[in-house]
Amino acid sequence: MDFPLKAAIELTAAQARVRAMTAEEMLDLIRGLNARLGDVRSQAEPNEEAEPLDPRKAVREKSIICMESGQPFRVLTRRHLAKYGLTPEQYRAKWGYPADMPLICKALQRERRKKMREIKLWEKRGK
Repeated sequence: MDFPLKAAIELTAAQARVRAMTAEEMLDLIRGLNARLGDVRSQAEPNEEAEPLDPRKAVREKSIICMESGQPFRVLTRRHLAKYGLTPEQYRAKWGYPADMPLICKALQRERRKKMREIKLWEKRGK
């Protein structure tokens, strides 16, 4: 059973518990609610004709938006991109990102850069 119909039945049942209703009144109420809820749901769903996201604006402070799925992530993993048949290198090439760009949000990139500077892995460890 789809959402608008189920919700319409539940709302009608709640209304029927509060006041006496005939069977015809309940059917009319269910039909009306089903139609209106269906309209609301279709308006709320994103249109395929919506303006596509700009790849330059996909990398944000606390998230990076996957250009394939439209979902926000802190890190675009190899595993997520594999769902779309892409490697990170292919994803970067497809969307015009530099080959050396990390697929992570700006805040996480800054945290990792700071941590690497603190531990100085490039220096030899002495005894």
